[in-house]
Amino acid sequence: MNTRNRPGRHSSPQPATIPPPNGLRGMPGGAPQGRQPEIRVTAPAVKPNPACTMQNGHLCRHPLTNEVENRRLLHHEENIKGRFANIVPVLKRIAGLQHEPDFVEQAQAVANQELGFDLPSHILADAWVSNLDMRALYGESVMRTLRLLAEQVRAANPPEVVDADEAMSFLLDCGYHAVDISPCSDGRLKGLVRYILRMPAGAVRSRQSYAGAMFDVDANVKRWIETELMRFREGRPVTADAGTRYLKMVVYHTSSSDPAHEGCAAHGSNAMLASEKGLARLREFRQAIENSFCCGASVDTLLVGVDTDTDAIRVHVPDADGEMSLHRTVDNLALYRQTLDDDENTARLKIYQAIQAVSAQDGWGRGNGEPHDGMRRLIATLLINNLSQIEYVCGNWGGRYPDIGHNERFISVGDGFEEFQLRNLAYFAHLHTVEEGAPDLDVGIRIFRKLNVRHGLPIPLAIHFRYDSRVPGCRERKAENCRRVKAAIESRYTDLAQQGLLACGMTIQDKRPGSPIEPIEPSGA
Repeated sequence: MNTRNRPGRHSSPQPATIPPPNGLRGMPGGAPQGRQPEIRVTAPAVKPNPACTMQNGHLCRHPLTNEVENRRLLHHEENIKGRFANIVPVLKRIAGLQHEPDFVEQAQAVANQELGFDLPSHILADAWVSNLDMRALYGESVMRTLRLLAEQVRAANPPEVVDADEAMSFLLDCGYHAVDISPCSDGRLKGLVRYILRMPAGAVRSRQSYAGAMFDVDANVKRWIETELMRFREGRPVTADAGTRYLKMVVYHTSSSDPAHEGCAAHGSNAMLASEKGLARLREFRQAIENSFCCGASVDTLLVGVDTDTDAIRVHVPDADGEMSLHRTVDNLALYRQTLDDDENTARLKIYQAIQAVSAQDGWGRGNGEPHDGMRRLIATLLINNLSQIEYVCGNWGGRYPDIGHNERFISVGDGFEEFQLRNLAYFAHLHTVEEGAPDLDVGIRIFRKLNVRHGLPIPLAIHFRYDSRVPGCRERKAENCRRVKAAIESRYTDLAQQGLLACGMTIQDKRPGSPIEPIEPSGA
């Protein structure tokens, strides 16, 4: 949440010398940069840069951009995605060796050198009997790459840990003791917190994704109760009489390049419907708490839209009563253009003035005055942070991502991996049972039928649940839950399972920060 301009903002980018975020310093130097053409979705022709134009052969530079952080995030993205993209080229190389006399030894040597781990020996050893099971090897490689990278993140000391304390202090100054975000489960929003909003993960109380951002109101009310109880019992992060509020955010998404096809699949790529449903769900959440705990229960809500082609945000500004309108918004891409040639102070001032201007508008977007000062400060900070992300996309992809559609590597099922926050890395299906999360999971499977199955590759599903080691038997129950979910997935998508087109990996992890990821074997294995 640091919006200060840091030294070195105009220095020449040298990604190789910038340490990656999230503690990836321990990663072997230079992730392989192989391609994965088999599962890439062809995007429409890239349109001209929507944010800025070339000036004398040089890209635009916004005065509030944090270029140091942009270089670090780029190095992180290249490392992670490079490791996943290298899987298919390496497996193709191994496939060409399967009739060699010392195939197993050669295959393991290649896997260790290029991927960083051993392949399942029983799959390699059976290659002489029939053709090598490439689908099984692909699924195992995705799961092992995922665990390897997550462990490298965990083992190091993430630089955001220090920033999280600063961010929490800022949020408390804005009047918020907890921030709970529900984005759409679309993989293009996977980097929402770390990249698009530039918030340290430690500053967010909860981040759970749902198809179409349609979060479970009952479950979220329960999470609010748990947060408030912690304040009463333990005074964390502040005591119950501190006068702070709980902030619930919903993030929907659109596509400026192809709005009719590359928007939110759960809402039929209808941007207006996505925003309407998100706003309605926020009102239901707030009303549920006020009905149950009286109107003194202090809850603020915020609706944010993201153009996943540019990562620019659109913030729906609440009025003095906390109410929002679909027609009262600040478009950050427009702000980027308007402040591009300003100095830092002028650019900051224009951002606050933009918030005031939409609060004073008439017509469809008219509200009852301006939001409270803390909400204004938070919105301004999110807008300023997002300016760096707009320039990140400008500097590296000409202002618009080449993969404007889905290009995820796996489906994350269950509680998700806190270690990864990266665009188009994973489609997230938050669930405890398949029946409960069927709508989210169905959307993910439909996406991967096009990404993977169409090319003969299996759909990787990383089933991951977190347990509380302080609760007796919790670990064993979560492990069994992994097995139940795996069996239910294979039963729901029988056609894929019978063809070997589902690759399910199961892991659990203690909720304590820095806990290792523990693989779970299937029953009877």
